[in-house]
Amino acid sequence: MQNKEIKTFERGSALSIFSSDRKEDVIALILAFILAMAIYFIY
Repeated sequence: MQNKEIKTFERGSALSIFSSDRKEDVIALILAFILAMAIYFIY
């Protein structure tokens, strides 16, 4: 009989400065939107 090991997938990275992945995603979306608007209005 073979033992099946369940490998858990660890989301994110150890270099993250945020406490949760959701907060990191929201901040990234906001920064991307601000950058896109800045490029749109400047050029």
